[in-house]
Amino acid sequence: MKKKIAIMLTLILATGTFTACTAEEKMYYSIGEVAGVFKVQESTLRYWEKEFPLISPRKSPGGTRYYSKKDIGDVGLIYYLLKEKKLTLAGAKKLLKDNKAGVTRTHEVIDRLKKIRTEIVGIIKEME
Repeated sequence: MKKKIAIMLTLILATGTFTACTAEEKMYYSIGEVAGVFKVQESTLRYWEKEFPLISPRKSPGGTRYYSKKDIGDVGLIYYLLKEKKLTLAGAKKLLKDNKAGVTRTHEVIDRLKKIRTEIVGIIKEME
């Protein structure tokens, strides 16, 4: 259950909203859906897939990519390093190689803190 919540938080916090189906409704997402969630081009996801072995969506015989919840979480981690922390590709690769567990924990903590902040802001708005 915690993993499902973490994935949903990743999806919600990356965009501010998540309008597609919830993670419980679908097992796999198309590259277009994942790109839309993170507001990046599909080609960016394909490039990250080549650069980071961590991202490995299933592929149909025709080459269509299907992203699982785990894959979306991994994309969220790469997104966090490249877009939010503004690391270079080399810097992100080195950080993941040297301390993947630490980076993952930090990302999860930041996601939780963002969620708490969103809830607090909502409470403050209701009080006004």
